[in-house]
Amino acid sequence: MCGIVGAVAQRDIAEILLEGLRRLEYRGYDSAGLAVVDTEGNVSRLRRVGKVQKLVEAADQHTLHGGTGIAHTRWATHGEPTEANAHPHVSDYITVVHNGIIENHEPLRELLIERGYHFNSETDTEVIAHLVHWEQKQGGTLLDVVQRVIPQLRGAYGTVVMDNRDPSLLVAARSGSPLVIGRGVGENFIASDQLALLPVTRRFIFLEEGDVVEVTRRTVSIFDKQGNAAERPEIESQVQYDAGDKGVYRHYMQKEIFEQPVALKNTLEGRFSHGQINLSELGPRADELLAKVQHVQIIACGTSYHSGMVARYWFEALAGVPCDVEIASEFRYRKSAVRPGSLIVTLSQSGETADTLAALRLSKELGYLGSLAVCNVAGSSLVRESDLALMTKAGTEIGVASTKAFTTQLAVLLMLVARIGRLQGMAESVEHEIVHGLQALPARIEQMLSLDKNIEALAEGFSDKHHALFLGRGDQYPIAMEGALKLKEISYIHAEAYAAGELKHGPLALIDADMPVIVVAPNNELLEKLKSNIEEVRARGGQLYVFADQDAGFVSSEGMTIIPLPHVEEIVAPIFYTVPLQLLSYYVALIKGTDVDQPRNLAKSVTVE
Repeated sequence: MCGIVGAVAQRDIAEILLEGLRRLEYRGYDSAGLAVVDTEGNVSRLRRVGKVQKLVEAADQHTLHGGTGIAHTRWATHGEPTEANAHPHVSDYITVVHNGIIENHEPLRELLIERGYHFNSETDTEVIAHLVHWEQKQGGTLLDVVQRVIPQLRGAYGTVVMDNRDPSLLVAARSGSPLVIGRGVGENFIASDQLALLPVTRRFIFLEEGDVVEVTRRTVSIFDKQGNAAERPEIESQVQYDAGDKGVYRHYMQKEIFEQPVALKNTLEGRFSHGQINLSELGPRADELLAKVQHVQIIACGTSYHSGMVARYWFEALAGVPCDVEIASEFRYRKSAVRPGSLIVTLSQSGETADTLAALRLSKELGYLGSLAVCNVAGSSLVRESDLALMTKAGTEIGVASTKAFTTQLAVLLMLVARIGRLQGMAESVEHEIVHGLQALPARIEQMLSLDKNIEALAEGFSDKHHALFLGRGDQYPIAMEGALKLKEISYIHAEAYAAGELKHGPLALIDADMPVIVVAPNNELLEKLKSNIEEVRARGGQLYVFADQDAGFVSSEGMTIIPLPHVEEIVAPIFYTVPLQLLSYYVALIKGTDVDQPRNLAKSVTVE
């Protein structure tokens, strides 16, 4: 979702801002803009609808001198994607970029109109610019002014403010939307994601909730939500930005699908010891906490929610620990009863998902035993605010539709299940089975990926389809849900998933030759039940595509295409069967001609409600 880049330097910084925006493209956006100011207060502002490349092309036609500036990629919330609605927004000499939503923008807009201000956009952001301008007229430094404006705003935001009359500094505020400071030599930077700043620095300060910061070339002054001077640790980033080159792949999503064997090896590295799960990274007191867990409450959104649903089967079947899974946006807005000894586990690729973060913060007031985050970004808000954290180590994921972040998340969750289970009496043989399955998994997926041409050929049958149904049973039901989500995300085909046993309770009414039915069929104890469900579809003329274990006894016939897959250990089958569904969605999207990496209306990191 929306991205911010800012800089205070002695050199011209337009190219740095543009490169930062390029590196934030993966977050999803619909317009982009930047403003730079030189030492004499001359401002250049450019905005364009569409890709960052359009802004780059516009910048090539203009002279953009200045060592202080801010840039932004916008994902539309208030107002359509237009140049007038693109950031930065201005109020006379005040220039502003903003991520998030100002919930009370309407009464603020009315107040500002009464004060004589004219609005040039439909955005909630423009009220910030006018409020800062109004308060500036009342006196004080830009820092003082921003600190007076913040109490007037309701909602989640990360914002950076520039006074064109004073190019020596920027002031930024964080409330619910992440901001990071990049430290340079004689120059400093601000961004919503450290990836934007890796070409110029690896030294970062992550702002805490409620922080306000004044940034000059040589100083970074941070103040907490009470207005007191605050110290935040400086971190040397180890993040590798490896997304600049797609290599032999056509899209980032395709590259990331094929990276999964390596990503999983990275996830597993250092986490096994003598045939057992080793999660010593959690710290010396973690086992004491995990041994007390009587219930697990998983909170997540989107793809992460599906990984949580798989984990519920594992927690209860393998570890014997009751587990509930809830969508974060529902959890935070209902009254819930906390079970005794309940551990809250939050799942997020970015660690900045607004609803998941809000649910974590709410849980601290509700009396949970503790909190554990499963995340892909070590410096993220979710990790910093949780008691414990496990990194997925998936590497940078650029495609909006999550692939390797999902499978590595599942691997981490299975290791967590094993650790909690062993602390509470799970048989050692079960842990050995989990370890064996995980260790074999990268090779199994690599073997399956060699069959991708078979899956590509299937996609032709979806070229004229507008609906699809995915079926699975047991721990494959959430995988069917994930498959349906992938197909709808990137091909724009309406797809939904059902537990196969539910077919006769409604979905059978939809079955006809125009509704492809995709089934995941590992060779497990539910296979015979699943075969009966498949016959229910065949009897009604449905077109079946069955991803089946090669030993499951399926044979292709009229109306039913079998895609035989290598046998895989049952315990890791949900992770394995995710991958062919990712490939199917990818190849269908190619046929449909959609924007695979940046599907319409979607964002990678959802930092607003």
